[in-house]
Amino acid sequence: MTPAAKSAPPGGTRKSSTKSARSRAREFALQGLYQHFVGGSDAAVIDAFTRELQGFAKADSAHYDALLHGCIELKDDLDALIVPLLDRELGQISPIEHGCMWIGAYEFLKCPDVPWRVVLNECIELAKDFGGTDGHKYVNAVLNGLAPRLRPHEVEADRSAIRSGRAC
Repeated sequence: MTPAAKSAPPGGTRKSSTKSARSRAREFALQGLYQHFVGGSDAAVIDAFTRELQGFAKADSAHYDALLHGCIELKDDLDALIVPLLDRELGQISPIEHGCMWIGAYEFLKCPDVPWRVVLNECIELAKDFGGTDGHKYVNAVLNGLAPRLRPHEVEADRSAIRSGRAC
């Protein structure tokens, strides 16, 4: 068991002291995406505001930049990937769930150094921490549907390892 897992409270939510710089970057990016969804703010304005927030210095600023700016720049492409997996209109998805889905889809596409299972877990944790009661289940379902399309070789390798009993 990892040190972070040992110190995590029930329900899976991690204490802020155990979060990695990339996890913190995702949190700040999600907050910025929320501002974009709700207020229509420009990425540069959001970025300037977010960098002044308490705790930002502990975040991976390069990953934050990639997520915030990349998600907003690719929003139409990300929505095109997400919409076929939804059971309702995109406008009915909460801004938090929508942002978590954007972050996950973006990382699947543009961050091959982040394993797909890490992307999935991080986005589920974001939805648990910031979203509604069962929003994380919806984020999980959508991103689990995207992963095999966007990371087919990686997903299949993991699933083959599980089937053959090589996975932990």
